[in-house]
Formats: sequence, structure tokens, C-alpha cells
Amino acid sequence: MAPNYGTEWPSIQDQVSAEEWQARLDLAACYRLVDAFGMQDMIYNHITLRIPGTDHLLINLYGLLYREITATSLAKIDVEGNILWKPDTDYGINKSGYVIHGAIHKAREDVAAVIHTHTRAGMAVASMECGLLPLTQTSMRFVGHLGTHAYEGPAVDLSERERIVADLGEHDALIMKNHGLLTCGATVQQAFNTMYQLELACRAQVDAMVGGTLSVPSKEILEGTAHLYQPGVRRPYGVLEWHALLRLLAAEQRNSGYPPYWV
Repeated sequence: MAPNYGTEWPSIQDQVSAEEWQARLDLAACYRLVDAFGMQDMIYNHITLRIPGTDHLLINLYGLLYREITATSLAKIDVEGNILWKPDTDYGINKSGYVIHGAIHKAREDVAAVIHTHTRAGMAVASMECGLLPLTQTSMRFVGHLGTHAYEGPAVDLSERERIVADLGEHDALIMKNHGLLTCGATVQQAFNTMYQLELACRAQVDAMVGGTLSVPSKEILEGTAHLYQPGVRRPYGVLEWHALLRLLAAEQRNSGYPPYWV
């Protein structure tokens, strides 16, 4: 039986708190933005967001494209991956989603959102022994602020949780070797901004390495630049551009043929 999706599910706005509905809107928009900027992997990967004032998380149904996801279509789970609510559908959730994300949400009270991707550039850099190099201003943001997690196979083993958390540490970004990228943040807007920058840095590195000789600034310049680009040093990340990004989604919605994210 083909599961229903999108506008075939009546909006649940009047069935949840205002805080949960706003969280659903923000997370659905983030899924659409990841798709819009070419960081999706068909129906795979995950973005999670904690519902304010609770230990419950929102996550995508395992079977929808990111461009199909709406506020109502998001499943509500606990940090152990138990589904507390989902639309009337055969779709469930991907186990890897809560193995990886649940571990970080449990360990980091400062984290509200977690994004994990399998992009071409992200996987390429994750497969390089050198990791992310400080070649561009964008990549310099991550100097001293980027964790690395060794590949242990598909993330289905609960025992891997503690190692993911340890390798992430206090950072908001993690390269999962031979796998992909992960970012987190105090808001979904911040987590998206960090992922966008990390992905851009990976794309630039892959392009630069084709050209041959690489140029890296001095240690002092790298450390100073990294400090200036940390969230909160000059401004919180993700806030300034968020409404512009929502306008981008609204404009693209007119010709998309998919249900709007806000239903």
C-alpha cells in the first residue's frame, strides 16, 4: 500500500502546542532548504529538532523526499527512537536517525538541532586522510572547532553512541570518516548555517585539490579567523538570513508541485 503524504494529511496545527507547531515549521523548512541547496540524499539522512520544553524530538518519515516534508508529516519520537506520534502511514523512521541524533541530544543540553548529510563533497573530504584543510575563509571557521569520528559501519549499533558523542565533544561540527558530515546547534537555523558552511568548505577543497599547489595561511591567521567566525562572537548564526531563505522557499513553492512545508 502506497503511503499518503503531504496535503493528504490534515494539518495538526490545532492539535499541538504553539511551541511544537513552530518547531515543526522550522524543521520542515530546514529539510526543504537542505534539498534546495543540493545537500539531500534521496529519502536518506536526517535532521532532528527538540520540541522546546520537552525531551521529544521531531524527525522525518523514512520514505519521503526532503522536498515532500511538511510540518504535519514529521514524526515525534523520544531520544531512544520510540515513535510517540506520526501521521497515518506505513512509513516509519530510519534507525540510524536516532542512533546518531539521539546520542547527541541526550549528551548535549545546549543542542536543539542535529543535521546529518551524505553529500558528494562531504563524503569525498570524509574519505581523505588529511580531512578538512584550512584553504578558504569558509573552512577556516572550523579550525579547532571540528570533530572527527572513525567509521564503524552503518550507524545501527547503540554502543557507537558514546564514541560519536566523545568525538564531537563541545564542537558543533563533525566529519564522520568515510561516511559524511554532521552539524548541530542551539537552533535549527544555526545548525543549517553551520552545515551550509561546512558543505561549501568541502566543495571548495575538492575543487582546489584538482588544481595542484595549495596555499594555507599562517597558524596565527587561522586561529584568529576561526575565533571571529564562531557563533556569538559577532552575531548568532542562522538568524540574519533565515527569513530570506523562507522567502526563497515560498517563491520556489509556486512551481514545485509539492505540498508547501507549512501545512
